[in-house]
Formats: sequence, C-alpha cells, structure tokens
Amino acid sequence: MIECKPDGDAALLIPVRVQPGAARDEVAGEYAGSLKIKVTSPARGGRANKAVAEVLARALGVRRAQVRLVSGQKGRNKVFRVEGATEGEVQRLAAG
Repeated sequence: MIECKPDGDAALLIPVRVQPGAARDEVAGEYAGSLKIKVTSPARGGRANKAVAEVLARALGVRRAQVRLVSGQKGRNKVFRVEGATEGEVQRLAAG
C-alpha cells in the first residue's frame, strides 16, 4: 500500500519510484511503498522528471500544472505533490 500524505486542502504527496529509459511511459504498479512509473525519457537534464509528471497528471486526470516535484530531483525515489487527486485514485493506480 502506498502511503500518500495530505499537503494542504486538495493536494497529496505521492512517493514515486522511477524507471527511466523504459520501452514505454506507464504506471507499473507499486514498488516498495511507492508508485512505480516507467518513462522512455533518459535521466538527463530533468527530462525523466518532466515525463513522470506528465504520466502522473494523465493517469490521475489532472492538469500538468497541478503536479510538482517536491524531492528526489536526481534520484530514482521521488515525491510529487499532486493537487486534485485522491488517495483512492493513487491506490487504484498501484493495484493496476
């Protein structure tokens, strides 16, 4: 189970594990208490971070502007702040 933390009235802090350089962009379930996201972008110049934010926004049905990287700029383990998403939606994504 992914432990999302509330951040403000309508935002969640979501732990994410990133796999850059994958065959396609997708949410790949859960990994060690984080939402696993695969992206085709390489982990150079912040491209993978931008791709993860886009995948998260699309999967959760929010605008890209509502998704912001909070921590983990250079690592595979990151935390994203997402406005307008519910913990139930995140758990549904993790379940596949």
